[in-house]
Amino acid sequence: MTLENPAPLYILLSFLILSSLLHRPTFACKKSYVVYFGAHSHGKDVSSSDFDQVTESHYDFLGSFLGRDEAKDAIFYSYTRHINGFAATLEDEAAAVIAKHPKVVSIFLNKGRKLHTTRSWEFLELETNGVIHSSSISNKARFGEDTIIGNLDTGVWPESQSFSDEEMGPIPSKWKGICQNNVDRSFHCNRKLIGARYFSKGYSASNGSLNSTFNSPRDTDGHGSHTLSTAGGNFVPGASVFGYGNGTARGGSPRARVAAYKVCGPPVAGNECFDADILAAFDFAIHDGVDVLSVSLGGDPVAFFNDSVAIGSLHAVRHGIVVVCSAGNSGPANGTVANLAPWQITVGASTMDRQFPSYVILGNKMHLKGESLSTKALPNNKFFPIISAADAKAANASAADAILCKGGSLDPKKVNGKILLCLRGVTDRVDKGEQAALAGAVGMVLANDVLSGNEILADAHVLPASQINYTDGVAIFKYVNYSRLPIAYITRPTTQLPTKPAPFMAAFSSLGPNTITPDILKPDITAPGVSIIAAYTEAQGPTNEVFDTRRVLFNSVSGTSMSCPHVSGIAGLLKTLYPSWSPAAIRSAIMTTAQTLDNTKEPLTNAYYSPATPFNYGAGHVQPNRAMDPGLVYDLTPNDYLKFLCALGYNETQISMLSGTHYTCPKANISLSNFNYPSITVPMLNGSTTVTRTVKNVGSPGTYSVSIQNPVGISVSVSPERLMFRKVGEQKSFKVSMMVEEGNKRSDYVFGHLTWSDAKHEVRSPIVVKAV
Repeated sequence: MTLENPAPLYILLSFLILSSLLHRPTFACKKSYVVYFGAHSHGKDVSSSDFDQVTESHYDFLGSFLGRDEAKDAIFYSYTRHINGFAATLEDEAAAVIAKHPKVVSIFLNKGRKLHTTRSWEFLELETNGVIHSSSISNKARFGEDTIIGNLDTGVWPESQSFSDEEMGPIPSKWKGICQNNVDRSFHCNRKLIGARYFSKGYSASNGSLNSTFNSPRDTDGHGSHTLSTAGGNFVPGASVFGYGNGTARGGSPRARVAAYKVCGPPVAGNECFDADILAAFDFAIHDGVDVLSVSLGGDPVAFFNDSVAIGSLHAVRHGIVVVCSAGNSGPANGTVANLAPWQITVGASTMDRQFPSYVILGNKMHLKGESLSTKALPNNKFFPIISAADAKAANASAADAILCKGGSLDPKKVNGKILLCLRGVTDRVDKGEQAALAGAVGMVLANDVLSGNEILADAHVLPASQINYTDGVAIFKYVNYSRLPIAYITRPTTQLPTKPAPFMAAFSSLGPNTITPDILKPDITAPGVSIIAAYTEAQGPTNEVFDTRRVLFNSVSGTSMSCPHVSGIAGLLKTLYPSWSPAAIRSAIMTTAQTLDNTKEPLTNAYYSPATPFNYGAGHVQPNRAMDPGLVYDLTPNDYLKFLCALGYNETQISMLSGTHYTCPKANISLSNFNYPSITVPMLNGSTTVTRTVKNVGSPGTYSVSIQNPVGISVSVSPERLMFRKVGEQKSFKVSMMVEEGNKRSDYVFGHLTWSDAKHEVRSPIVVKAV
């Protein structure tokens, strides 16, 4: 059939379409929100019907605004166990009305958060750091067999040897969790990996549905397996990355039971883990019976009641669970630290005394020490021409893109047969090597940019390659740019242990001050987070790039994601040794026994070889052996955290809903400086002030004397100067007076410390002050 005169029909159709558009009703944009009511007050004999009633009450609440049927369609999570609230898709106008309801503590967007690893974007064993040497500690306690460590992350690869249950006893009777394999029947748990769950509704609500392969706790990314095995992986002899770093892998609590809570999916605009899923995982983890929660993710700092990690961890801590969080990878700028709540242990990243050196030898006989885990090597002692990637740019590319070795920016005719010199930054480190290889390079030298300083990360590059620090990068660019025929050779990587100086702070590790509550020092502690070898998924290559078809059982990864589970493992040991200790006591033991000197007995430095400060490392680099016997601890109760919230201005109704019982804030003004934290921070010292702290004896009877290192321009005194303890559990208070020395006043933060010592123990607290 043909139309002899189609124009009138075309006009008619256009008119009909336009009419339908003009008369189509307009719909407001819907977004996913979390509505938070505080805590449940379930009794001990709670049942599934009680949880169902909670869900019905959430339908009733939202139904009073939308209608019950629409409310049931809108709610995709009902938090029924310990955290009271729900997640739902709502119009902004409806969310604004709901926020005014007196039953609502807070309502906030279901935002995305990042995993804190440097593996995928720019901006194992614990070695000696995880060995408990004391012969007085039983093997069971030494390796944390009574502890259950949960991990909020991308899940777990259950077939990894790190999660073998060989020689493990029965699953603890307190465990209430499940192995959620209703879709993925190949996923299995055992007496080591005792539980696993996945949560993806919040991710889907923001980004669209994930395919069915993600309906499993299985780790297809590698991050979750790496972090969980670092915290609690079993002993695995002969672990390595392509033969590098060969040794026995073990987690911080190698005999601990572990559980995986998958809350993250593929990155969307850099975000992988969404608030609604995170809160659901916390609710179940508390219910399941974990002792320690390791959380290697976070987002931009926001008010505590608008932050799923802060809310979830507060509920966990109120149930005696230690929550350890990563500080973030947004360094080296100040004020970038994440996970700022005082009930969390926030961990920065530093190096360890192991390197994988790969030397770059230049034609002028300079030897530059870099690092790599490359599986390919150049012919022995054969030199090749070396060229700056900026001089190898494609005709349609900029020099700025070419020097970063971005895809499509290189001219193969200029690159072929040469070693390519690339600059670190913006794009993935291993992808730069892939682009160099595609262009025909025989090798790559990756030079740090100024922001990366002297921090070097060992990557499994796809061609012979070495990453060098900023100082050496300046030297090699000078050689390449000013030599007539520059040549170079890259040596095969080796494993070097021990190395000096170590540790020093990673450039990527986020720094204080705390931007939400400046009176609380964050991070709290630093731990190994650079080139950490631990278990990995077999669903991805070691670089997580599409082009990488290699598979590894263990991988080297860097980030505060990696330092966080080091501390989680140590917390697991402490929880086994001292089951009655509060999460605050465990944090105190870890903080007050930390070291601020490297293995050359010099003060810790940052990645630029400048002195590091408590804004880098908190109380210092963790020392597990000393944390086992801290002498004194700065303790806190759940009620202290409620007082803290009062001091921040949260009202009694909100705090009562959070606590599950009626709560009245103290009538007297509460000073955040007096919060019994193991560090002392005064962000606005005008003239003078006095703060109070209380310590509890957890060691043998003894008398402690104080010593002080004054911050520059600040005079500090402590009263009394001696504390005598006659029994375990005895508490003593002391006052710390600080006064600005007007003739020596500094305009920025200054740092010192005070230490209580009985000749056996040293209980050290950083002092952070800014005079105004």
